[in-house]
Amino acid sequence: MAKPQVSFTCQSCAARSNKWAGQCDACGEWNTIVEETPLSAGPGKALKGARGRRLTLTDLATKEAPPPRSSSGMDEFDRVLGGGLVPASAILVGGDPGIGKSTLLLQAAARFAMAGLKTFYISGEEASAQVRLRAARLGLTDAPVKLATETSLRDIMTTLDEERPDLVIIDSIQTMWSDNVESAPGSVSQVRATAQELTTFAKRRGSAVVLVGHVTKEGQIAGPRVVEHMVDTVLYFEGERGHQFRILRSVKNRFGPADEIGVFEMTGSGLAEVTNPSALFLSERGKPAPGSVVFAGIEGTRPVLVEFQALVAPTPHSQPRRTVVGWDGGRLAMILAVLESRCGIPFTGLDVYLNVAGGLKVSEPAADLAVAAAILSAREDVALPADSVVFGEISLSGALRPVGQTENRLKEAAKLGFTSAIAPAGGKITGREGMSLREMPDLTAVVGEVFGAG
Repeated sequence: MAKPQVSFTCQSCAARSNKWAGQCDACGEWNTIVEETPLSAGPGKALKGARGRRLTLTDLATKEAPPPRSSSGMDEFDRVLGGGLVPASAILVGGDPGIGKSTLLLQAAARFAMAGLKTFYISGEEASAQVRLRAARLGLTDAPVKLATETSLRDIMTTLDEERPDLVIIDSIQTMWSDNVESAPGSVSQVRATAQELTTFAKRRGSAVVLVGHVTKEGQIAGPRVVEHMVDTVLYFEGERGHQFRILRSVKNRFGPADEIGVFEMTGSGLAEVTNPSALFLSERGKPAPGSVVFAGIEGTRPVLVEFQALVAPTPHSQPRRTVVGWDGGRLAMILAVLESRCGIPFTGLDVYLNVAGGLKVSEPAADLAVAAAILSAREDVALPADSVVFGEISLSGALRPVGQTENRLKEAAKLGFTSAIAPAGGKITGREGMSLREMPDLTAVVGEVFGAG
């Protein structure tokens, strides 16, 4: 019988190698490589000579009823889930420490429990008394949520198999420990094994399982990436500590649209839903000022208006600074290069700072034109009209490309009192929602007509 092949896996970054080493070549951590032996027999060896069951095959035209959903009554939370909680689904929620993940999920657990779902909240990080104190602060002590504090996966699975809850919240997956895996809690092997067991339980028993995941300093969920493939939905809870706004963003959803967002406001009594995020993000916007531009964006299916703020100032350093908060720094460098090469506007010897007001992180390419307008406004010391919104994608040639859902962007802007918009020419626009639309063919036209720069 052939000896099973042995591999070695780093418990920090999940890198694999054929031999043991003291230091991982991929991440540089010491003493994190452990031996892993695969299963000695696959299905064909274990059942040699036996036939498996025949699969039931269907075609793509087979019609099935949509999965039933349970509403929590928190519209922002249900929106990100795709309309509500789906039975037998596995959900992974990540976010920075102290951002409010436990608060959000405790509020959601209470809502689901009061709606009739048998809900369990299992904490591996806090004692029961600490969770009860948070529940008292949030006014949730009367909610019929079953609470437990445990890290042993075997004990948790025994309890869940006997109780059969409708919803289970595990806070967090990095604290869970499986006794059949020889590594510390939080290691790659432990996280992979415990996530696999809990996801399998969700599919087998029809219960919805929510796993809380820690994040690394790069903002990614800690542990093996395979966990994100196992689950049905991956949510990130985002926000800046200095802002009261929190964004729940869906980056993967098998039962609804991805990139959907829910907006919350952190208050003394917990997280409050924000039904009109655009009005909240623009609430502190004062008189028109150089460097301030309102961008009409789309997050998932929701139009959101947000303010971009730019500052351009002479630098005392030999290397000018390019500082970005809430947007992609590489894309900022591209826009500055286009402005220099195609429009003849130099930024040599100038520091450029860009910020998205309100703590929102924007990744949509349609924000290119708003960023360019904010930088030009700051550099030329010219303020755009207060009733204008800007959106459009910039190509490397300096041309402006139309973006999708223009009508929804204009409708949201008109709802908040904006009367004009600057957008790329050539877009398919059926209605302008009573707004004055200034269509620009390229970035040079924007520079010349709007700012008079050159």
